[in-house]
Amino acid sequence: MDNNQNQNSNPGNGSGGPDGNNNNPRRQSLLVLLVAVLVTMFIMSYFMRYTTESQTKEITYSEFITELNDKQIESVKIQDDRIVITKKSSSSATESSGFFASTSAKETEYTGKAEDDDTLTKRLLAAGVEVSSNVPDSSGVVISFIVYYILPFVLVWVLLGFLYRRMSKGSGSPFNVGKSNAKVYVQKETGVTFKDVAGEDEAKESLVEVVDFLHNPGRYVQIGAKLPKGALLVGPPGTGKTLLAKAVAGEAHVPFFSLAGSDFIELYVGVGASRVRDLFKEASKNAPCIIFIDEIDAIGRSRDSKFGGGNEEREQTLNQLLSEMDGFDSSKGVLILGATNRPEILDKALLRPGRFDRRIIVDKPDLKGRVEILKVHAKDVRMDESVDLDAIALATSGAVGSDLANMINEAAINAVKAHRECVCQQDLMEAVEQVLVGKEKKDRVLSKEERKLVSYHEVGHALISAVQKNTEPVQKITIVPRTMGALGYVMQVPEEEKYLKTKDELHDEIVIALGGRAAEEVIFNTVTTGAENDIEKATEEARDMITMYGMSKKFGLMQLETVQNRYLDGRREMNCSDSTASKVDKEVMKLLDECYTEAKKIISEHLDAMDKLAQFLIEKETISGKEFMKIYRETECIPEPEEGEQKAPVRIFATRPESAAVGENIPVKKPEEKHIPDDGENASFEKREEAPQEKPWDTYVPPYVAENVEQRIEAPAPKAEEQKQPEKEADDSQNADHAEDQSSSGSGRFSHTPDRFDQK
Repeated sequence: MDNNQNQNSNPGNGSGGPDGNNNNPRRQSLLVLLVAVLVTMFIMSYFMRYTTESQTKEITYSEFITELNDKQIESVKIQDDRIVITKKSSSSATESSGFFASTSAKETEYTGKAEDDDTLTKRLLAAGVEVSSNVPDSSGVVISFIVYYILPFVLVWVLLGFLYRRMSKGSGSPFNVGKSNAKVYVQKETGVTFKDVAGEDEAKESLVEVVDFLHNPGRYVQIGAKLPKGALLVGPPGTGKTLLAKAVAGEAHVPFFSLAGSDFIELYVGVGASRVRDLFKEASKNAPCIIFIDEIDAIGRSRDSKFGGGNEEREQTLNQLLSEMDGFDSSKGVLILGATNRPEILDKALLRPGRFDRRIIVDKPDLKGRVEILKVHAKDVRMDESVDLDAIALATSGAVGSDLANMINEAAINAVKAHRECVCQQDLMEAVEQVLVGKEKKDRVLSKEERKLVSYHEVGHALISAVQKNTEPVQKITIVPRTMGALGYVMQVPEEEKYLKTKDELHDEIVIALGGRAAEEVIFNTVTTGAENDIEKATEEARDMITMYGMSKKFGLMQLETVQNRYLDGRREMNCSDSTASKVDKEVMKLLDECYTEAKKIISEHLDAMDKLAQFLIEKETISGKEFMKIYRETECIPEPEEGEQKAPVRIFATRPESAAVGENIPVKKPEEKHIPDDGENASFEKREEAPQEKPWDTYVPPYVAENVEQRIEAPAPKAEEQKQPEKEADDSQNADHAEDQSSSGSGRFSHTPDRFDQK
């Protein structure tokens, strides 16, 4: 249903309502009809007059008698009001006189009647002139009237109507450039209700209260409550802000005006303000109603030059919006809903109480919310009995509603490709992997050397994750290339939802991220370009620990960075001096070096497990977390845990028995300060580099792992005399050739830690 139909259905619109005479479509149509009639009559009168004057000539009756006596007249037609004279052919007559040329040389004239028809007829017959007269024909008169008057009028009317519709189409036409082009919805038009919204219970509850106020205003007015003038929906993209607005439209039972913030801005200056006035005018006529402005930051941007202010057209639109929100009466039941993911750039005057009274946060759903969202999107999809939506929700920490809906759809597509009638758990997990790291790149075939490199790299990540205490368990390891550039990855799934991370957990995550590079250096005594993504993530996490979380003893609780776009890209900006920023860089380098040293230490202590796991991964290409832990426990002689024995690792310890007994009992232990030692204020990063610690793995030569999967050749440590310069140069050249091959392949990296949704 379009806007006009909805407006005409309301009693406030039309001639009977206020200001109805100014915007009555019927009156506008009559005006256009009158203009078309006048134009048609003017054109036809001019056309007829010009045609008659070009073909006939008026003479006096005396001239007519003279020509009759001179035998110059051939025939005469006597009409009601005139005498039409046809003169005899003349050689001197011009055949093309005027615009409308005569088809013969005979000249036509006319004159008025000066005597009765009988006398005139006798005079003409005596002179030998042919006499004729018109026979009255009513049909001819009607046809002539239709042809000369009605038909041109109809043609002009159709032409003007066509041009008017063409010019009136679109919001940028001169006819309706200042009118609001908001779409009006009524009940059940959106097809969305609050039952279709899941995972945002708090936001939904706030909107339910607003809808209930519109339905039952008496209960609130009786106690003295007032309807909020506006509610601002704030949250990251894809969390369901627009879906909530559609649900409000489906539940409100009142007119729902929906438009985007960019719809107010046009080419002409002042159009935005005019459309705001027209929007609130129509809303007042249809009260109670709801106005929804999506992406309100397009017109509500702060007028401060810091946030890109200074646009006169945008400022005029914003000023008009502020004025209208202050001007209309809240008792009429007009509610304004706005949606944005950039609340930090909105004008402060727009956010004050009395305009947008409520700020409804539509944030990323938690574990329970993700399960509910998956159930909503999976209700129309045929699922197998083996599907565990809880496991999918646990593996997609930080995902928003749009991500989960996309995963369900991708899983259904995967089931169709596999010729299955129902979606199984495998299809869902593959869909999760497709969103995280992309699809399998089947056309990329790795060499044996590269497969070994990738295998050890990924096993390095997984092994450190198994050794560390504050890490998430490994779900899957693969060396199958992916379309997002990864030649392999390790998938980790948490055992439970976490909202806080400890300092030790963040430290261990950095160690895991650097485990792949550490494995390369320890096993092959070289490094590759495959750790690009790992280094990026480790550096980002280390910088957050120092600048955002206050986990550096050198800087203490000083915040060195601020978040600019919290709900978009999470972009940070340093708010410290250049000298402090230089010290921050050194502190980050120090932390990364310590984590890398710890990673190499762990790898060097578990070389046998590394070899077995890498060999098994090369054979299978993809192994599960259970297979990985089984081989690891067998190699390290760790007994298999019994069923039901696995418990969540202890994350925190209490320093006092009294504190440990509060609430849930926790262990009493004084945490060890081993990750970031306090070097003192005068200790510098340069001094630490001058006196490096002795590393036992610097002199360690790793054994050669044979290509044969059934046999491993233990290579003894090389002697000193065997390590000659020519062999070293050959190894260097081989490594250079290998690096050149890697760079020429265009992969850039072979390790890719799956981008978790909750990461920035």
